[in-house]
Amino acid sequence: MRLVSRSGIRLAALLAAVTSSSVLLHANDWLTWRGPLNTGVSLEHYKKAKLSEKPAWTYDSHGRGTPVVVDGLLFSFGYHGEKEELAECLTCMDAKTGKKKWEVSIKDFISDTVYNRYSIGSPCVDPETKCVYLLTAYGVFGCWTFEGKELWRQSLMEKIGRMTFPNSKVGCPVIEGDLVIVRGITSNWGADGPAADRFYAFDKENGELVWSTMPGESPPKDSSFSTPVLETRDGKRVFYAGTGCGNIVAVNARNGKPLWRHKMSKGGVNSTPLLYKNTIIMTHGEENVDTADKGRLIAVKLPEHFDKEQMVFDPEVNKDAWLANEKWRIHLRSETSSPVLYEGHIVMVDDDGNMSSVNADTGEKEWEIQVAAHNIHSSPLVIDGLVYFITEQAGITVVKPGKDKAEIVQKIKLEGTGLAQPAVANGMLFVHTQAKFYAFKITNSGITKDKAPEVEMPKAGAPAALQIIPAEFVVAPGGKSSFRLRSVDANGFPVAEVKKASWETFIPPTAKVKAKIETAKFNDANELVADADAKPAAGAFKATADGGIFGTVRGRVLPPPPIKQDFEKFELTEEVPADAAGNAAYKMAYPPLPWIGARFKFQVMANPTPDNKLVGNNVLGKSFDRLLFQRATVFLGTEAMSNYTVQADVMTDGNRRVKSDVGVINQRYLIQLKGNANELEISSNFERLKRTAPFKVEAMKWYTLKTKVTVDADNVNGTVSAKVWEQGQPEPDAWTLEAKVNPVHLQGSPGIFGFSPQHQKRVYLDNVLVTPNK
Repeated sequence: MRLVSRSGIRLAALLAAVTSSSVLLHANDWLTWRGPLNTGVSLEHYKKAKLSEKPAWTYDSHGRGTPVVVDGLLFSFGYHGEKEELAECLTCMDAKTGKKKWEVSIKDFISDTVYNRYSIGSPCVDPETKCVYLLTAYGVFGCWTFEGKELWRQSLMEKIGRMTFPNSKVGCPVIEGDLVIVRGITSNWGADGPAADRFYAFDKENGELVWSTMPGESPPKDSSFSTPVLETRDGKRVFYAGTGCGNIVAVNARNGKPLWRHKMSKGGVNSTPLLYKNTIIMTHGEENVDTADKGRLIAVKLPEHFDKEQMVFDPEVNKDAWLANEKWRIHLRSETSSPVLYEGHIVMVDDDGNMSSVNADTGEKEWEIQVAAHNIHSSPLVIDGLVYFITEQAGITVVKPGKDKAEIVQKIKLEGTGLAQPAVANGMLFVHTQAKFYAFKITNSGITKDKAPEVEMPKAGAPAALQIIPAEFVVAPGGKSSFRLRSVDANGFPVAEVKKASWETFIPPTAKVKAKIETAKFNDANELVADADAKPAAGAFKATADGGIFGTVRGRVLPPPPIKQDFEKFELTEEVPADAAGNAAYKMAYPPLPWIGARFKFQVMANPTPDNKLVGNNVLGKSFDRLLFQRATVFLGTEAMSNYTVQADVMTDGNRRVKSDVGVINQRYLIQLKGNANELEISSNFERLKRTAPFKVEAMKWYTLKTKVTVDADNVNGTVSAKVWEQGQPEPDAWTLEAKVNPVHLQGSPGIFGFSPQHQKRVYLDNVLVTPNK
């Protein structure tokens, strides 16, 4: 993470922002993809309005997301270029003229995004700090001022193990007081190693992690880009969202505590929720939990008060209570589109391209009209009583709803595929397609705007806990990490700054690996200081302040290169039972605790012989217990590392017909042996950068793989070099494969990689070595 400003918000200002009696929303602007009400409805009204047939201006950008508008500025998330030149971009434009003010380009790395599925998400803006926030599918998360100055940027893939998927769904960040909240499926370290759909809150000013939470179930079935929607309930700030494990969840937005969940699908839930009269309304497109058909629109009752423990409504837990928690249901299938709420009516477009209106009180369908041949992602928008919808192939369709029927009143052809919801601000309609960005004027003889509602904010109560920021740390030997402590009340609202606390090591009761950090200690300034000779370690600390309030923080000690791991110090004590495929029982150990994403992807085990008998020295082998991890990426260091060489011994199980892929990661490039293809490959995203050289890969034979990244003097271009040879043989002088890259990634964590399709053949690594370049 790069920090330009780390000053933080003064506590007095923070308390005023978070706990003031009310917060006025911005009626004139479009700050998030669902608009000022988070319902997909504009507050603007017009006299004699008509959407212009021709665009007021266009901009050369491909995109699939909704732009945001504030203070006359428009921010869009799109992409430029093709193949190796493709880069995503955050673009700031003048909303009236389309003139570009600034643009930030971001290159994909080590993702499995396919078919140019980029920018499936939206930025959000914070009018208080005059900042814009953006998250990409491969985990680049950053904050920029309205003038384009980068305040901070971090790689959530390398920092918390954010996973990528071919659908590349991202969603939209959400602002809550001093926090910016994002979500994604992650596989971090320790207790957060198992893959789960998690939510993360960061300090919006400096990017420090404040809390993380897993309110659903693990493992998830799919990724989700359901954007959290906030309200005040039971004295708490609560957000609601769908999850990749098929739940609707409610979470305390101030401290991340899971409050409530309702199971609605056997797959992921992608729609953004609607709040209406003490119910939450959501749709999904996967198999229902109680029937074999797919898709449902439901209204679920929300409790007046939340219990102390998470309230769970799941048919496998209590079917009667689960059914009673529904107010109504209707069979409408929409996998990735979100409905809108307008004057007591739910308007949605299903996967077959039918637009329907449903009574929000009763769940009765009021009318239906065909607006497209089919639909994916695109969501309707309501402006002054008309429904605007971007069809995948045709363009803009405007629908006039009635009591029991609707009619199409206007169609405008657009270039390129449309998968996004449009946005509106000050009489301008903004649309992003995969061909270009459009701005249309809504001609009128006058504009009025409804007053935005005021959000009532609870006042903070008595101190009940300590909140330690950042909630996770990385410290190098001889280095130190600083922390801010504040007391918070029972609902997570900040009360006061805390200067003095006592610190002790802490082992969570549920920890699989009972580890402590013994080579780092806290001083009186709440700084964690690591010993100069500290070894790699991971663990947690507990801080206790006056009154007995306490909090915990977890983190890792990570030395810079050289990094060496031969796995010989691990004791194989964990039993792995025989499986249905005929594999015999064996013993293993969990992988190095500080490694990001290693748990449940890899395990320390005995070196296998050609007939798969586990004997000899310890090695790292691919785990087979979770199919979600058939493609496994693990990071050994920090995102700031650079200028190093990675070497490892690698091997794949299999035969002449079926083998797997195994490799290492160097500065955001993947260097791997492709077993079935019999190739050495350098790639980042394989559709963006891919270079190969033939190399015959024999199953159950160890090879040594070595790679480095060289950055040219211009700090723009570079070369990724790789070589491979049979283990035990002399290292060849020449590189087997070299890839010229423009631009080259300047930094990134070293790592390892394994891909065992359908968990058929295991891969192995040993003698992992990361050394600084001379």
